This record gives sequence, C-alpha cells and structure tokens, in this order.
Amino acid sequence: MMDDVIRIKSVSKAFGGGGLLRRSAGVKAVDEVTLSVHRGQTLGIVGESGSGKSTLLRMALRLIQPTSGTVEVNGQDIWTLKGADLKAFRRKVQPIFQNPASSFNPRQSIGQILTAPLEVHGIGDRDSRRTKVEALLERVGLPKDAIDRHPHQLSGGQKQRIAIARAVILQPEVVLADEPTSALDVSVQAQVLDLFDDIRRDLGLTAIFVSHNLAVIRQVSDQIAVMRHGQLVEYGAADQVFGDPRHDYTKTLIAAVPDHRKLMQAL
Repeated sequence: MMDDVIRIKSVSKAFGGGGLLRRSAGVKAVDEVTLSVHRGQTLGIVGESGSGKSTLLRMALRLIQPTSGTVEVNGQDIWTLKGADLKAFRRKVQPIFQNPASSFNPRQSIGQILTAPLEVHGIGDRDSRRTKVEALLERVGLPKDAIDRHPHQLSGGQKQRIAIARAVILQPEVVLADEPTSALDVSVQAQVLDLFDDIRRDLGLTAIFVSHNLAVIRQVSDQIAVMRHGQLVEYGAADQVFGDPRHDYTKTLIAAVPDHRKLMQAL
C-alpha cells in the first residue's frame, strides 16, 4: 500500500446561508470530497471555473476551514495544529499561487522576498542565506544578479520562477499549486511546467496542482481528480482517466482540448 501524505476526507465547504431563521445552508462550493495524494506524486485537480477546485486547495493550505470533514497531512488533522506544530506545518506545506506578484512586496528585492522564509524559520545566517538564494535562482533558470531586482523588473514567467523558488527554499515536503501557469503564454507556460516537474522530482515533493487546463494537468500529474459543481466526478491514475474516462463530463473536457487526438496518442 502506498504512503498517503495528504488525506482529504469527506470535506465540504458552504458559503453564505444562515440568516435570522437559520433556514439556509448556503451554497456548497465543495461537497463531500474524499481523495488522497501518495508520497512523491502529483495529484492534478481539474475543473471549470466554479467547480470548487481552488476552494479545496485552500482548505488543504489551511487558509479556509472546512464546513465538515478533515484534511490530514502525515496523519495529522491540520486544523488541530497549534504553536510549534502549526509552524512546522507552515514550513513543510508551501503554496504557489496563480498571480505571484500579488503575494510579493513590491518594495522588496527578490533577495529579500526569498530570504524572508529563511529568516522566519531561523535558518542560517546572512551570508549562508544569500548563498542559498543565489544557488536557487540559478536552479530556477535566473541569473544571480536577479537577487537585487524588484518584482516589477521581471516578466510574468520570471515571477512565477521566483514563486517556485520561494515555495521550495524551505525544503518542504508538500507543494500546493493553484493555477500557476494560467496567466502565461503557451511557450512560457511549457517552460515553467517543466521546471515545476523537474524540481518536484529532484526534491521528492508531494504536490497538488490545480488547473482548468486538462493538457496542463496531464503533463504534471500521476493522479487526476475531476471536479464539477463542487463534487468529485472522476478520480484515478492519469493514464486511466485520459485513456478510459468513465464520466461524461470528463469525456467532454478531453474532447474540448485542442488537438486532443494527439494528446490521446501521446499516452
């Protein structure tokens, strides 16, 4: 039996509802979803806008509390964590967001942005941190002198490379990525996807990768979960989901991929 790093059990999230008479249960953005991610593998979650995929990811990041159900990392319910245990969770589970610039302080240099997590967790001294940052910049395909630049001086693809670098600088166990390439043009998107997958494999990371783009999900995923209207409609190994989809919605998504015949032939 494979080792599950992440276990999401019967998780639901409802927004709204309540009122004076408490008659409304609200809208369920996520409805009774159960899935797991094996150690060292990537689960791709795909679905159209409003499917609940990003809400599910934010619950796994401990940014949104589930209405019901549990999210476990290495067997620990993440919503029971406090103090040192919570700090350890923040170190080992790292996010990559769709728009990295929105999470960067525009007044900080790239060096300051990448050094900040090391400072928060008390890792290294000033010189060793700079050495680590310079080495990581090279690893993500940027020159060392990028350390002194500011976010506005970088292209979209370069900013996303910095976001990947920031996510892995603490040597986490898990990376959770929410549409990290959707704002990039196709050629840059392919480069960033290759970088993400290379680094994930090199570091042995466990990952969840959320996207509305089925071709993107196919490139990076070992397992695939298909969501629609907050529900999990298909879930399995990537080859099985693409090669023998069971749900009509999954079949529709695959058929809508440009050149989907080539995609299927590549399996």
